[in-house]
Amino acid sequence: MAKKTIEDVNVTGKRVLVRVDFNVPLTEDGRVADDKRIVAALPTIRYLLEHKAKVILCSHLGRPKGKADPKYSLAPVAARLATLLPETKIRFATDTIGESAHQAIDDMQPGEIVLLENVRFYKEETDNDPAFAKELASLAELYVSDAFGTVHRAHASTVGVAAYLPAVSGFLVARELSVMGKALDDPKRPFVAVLGGAKVSDKIGVLTNLLTKVDKLLSLIHISEPT
Repeated sequence: MAKKTIEDVNVTGKRVLVRVDFNVPLTEDGRVADDKRIVAALPTIRYLLEHKAKVILCSHLGRPKGKADPKYSLAPVAARLATLLPETKIRFATDTIGESAHQAIDDMQPGEIVLLENVRFYKEETDNDPAFAKELASLAELYVSDAFGTVHRAHASTVGVAAYLPAVSGFLVARELSVMGKALDDPKRPFVAVLGGAKVSDKIGVLTNLLTKVDKLLSLIHISEPT
C-alpha cells in the first residue's frame, strides 16, 4: 500500500489543499468538546508550515444535508486550531469555494493557514459533482489526503479533487495505510478482526474482503438500520 506522501513532493511556496477530518463533537455553547481529530492532523499541518506551504484545510462536520447551517460551522474548529498553533496565522473562510475562500487564499503568505467552511454545506460535495470538485481544486496546486476516517467516501473533497490536482497522502493516512497493509498482507496468526459502526451498507465490501483473510471476525455493527 505504498503511496507518495508530502515528503515526496516539493511543497515550498505552494498552495496545498489538505482534506482533514475535523468532524469533532461540539458543546452546546459551540466549543470543541474533543480535539483528538484535530490533534491527529497536526503532524501533517506542521510539516507543511515548516516547509513554507500555504496550507488550505477543508473538512466536513456533521450532516448539514447540503445547505449552510450555523450549527455545523467549522468556526469553533478554527478557534481551537488557533490555540494549538498559536504562532501560526489562521484565517477562517466563511464559505468553501466562494468569495471569502478566494480572498483569504489570495491574502495568504507561506507558512499560514486558511480553514474553509464545511464542505458539506454544498450538496455537490456528497454527490462528488465534477464542477464542484474542479472549483475546489482550483484553490490549490497540490492535494493532500489526510482524512483517514472519510477516504472511503467518494465525495468531491476526498476523490473528485484528485482528478484535477497532483495528489499525495498526509502522515495520518500514510501511517494507517502502512499498518493496514502489513496486517492484511502478512498478518500474525491468529488474525482476528473486530468491526464496529452503525452503517452496515458502508461496510459490506470490507466484510466481504476480510472474510477471505481473517481467522475470526467479530462484528459489533448495529444491524437495525435498513440497508
